[in-house]
Amino acid sequence: MLTISPETVCRIVMKARAFDAKVAPNLSDPGSNPTDDNEAAVLADYGDDPVVQELSSAIEDLNADAQLDIIALTWLGRGDFDDWAEAREQAADTAGRNMPDYLLGIPLLATYLEEGLAQLGHSCQPFEQGHL
Repeated sequence: MLTISPETVCRIVMKARAFDAKVAPNLSDPGSNPTDDNEAAVLADYGDDPVVQELSSAIEDLNADAQLDIIALTWLGRGDFDDWAEAREQAADTAGRNMPDYLLGIPLLATYLEEGLAQLGHSCQPFEQGHL
């Protein structure tokens, strides 16, 4: 079963949601007056964005087994696998990859992680109620 706690997955889900909301920057000068730009820079994905750094750090700080669980949950939630054991076994083949880069490159990461957790009988709803 999971080697990572559902609460830890839910923390990553919350950070991934903030990341998923980001869009490619369309402002040539992100240092201009935010009020004049209708606060659009907040949703733009710049290289030094703290949301990206926080999500990457959260993933990097996990031990190797927990990182593999995150990948397997993502694949399970995306529908790549119907069986947790099979997804987890395949995830072991990704060892050595740059996990944050790989996971941040998956659109809808938060959605897939939540769906994968749901398939294993867990929910982020109780966690979110206590942290929002």
